[in-house]
Amino acid sequence: MIIGLILFTGCRQGTESSRAPSASTPSAVQEEAAILATLNAETAAAFSRDYDSWQAKWVHSPFVTKTYIDFPENTFTETRGWEEVDGFVREFFLEHPDPEPAPQPLDEIAVRLYGNGAWVSYEAMDSIRGLKRETRLMEKIDGQWKIAGMHTTIYGFDNK
Repeated sequence: MIIGLILFTGCRQGTESSRAPSASTPSAVQEEAAILATLNAETAAAFSRDYDSWQAKWVHSPFVTKTYIDFPENTFTETRGWEEVDGFVREFFLEHPDPEPAPQPLDEIAVRLYGNGAWVSYEAMDSIRGLKRETRLMEKIDGQWKIAGMHTTIYGFDNK
């Protein structure tokens, strides 16, 4: 009886894992491309001070977080919750209204997909701040990838 149960379970698992995704299910490559587009659009909006476009790329929930560690400036900031993140960025845009040169769009990111969530990490070179390593927590809402968390470590120009 136990052997029969093991064989049945093994056969059943094999059948489930060999099913191909349906045509309506996006592939990992399609999901990564959509995430990449969201990240590049959010960065372009932030550097050009386009508030409406920037905020549209974020999850507007109390669990959202945004942290910066800036080694050259010896600073750390943490904002928690959409209201605080939104307020921080609005204030930054008011204090620094002139657009900044945007970094080159990302073309390579590491993505781990978890259903409607994703863990993303990458490096970027910012013409003003230098090397940055970023991690983004993404959430898919109504078919659109949005940012739910952001951690940026700025290393500057001397460290690589």
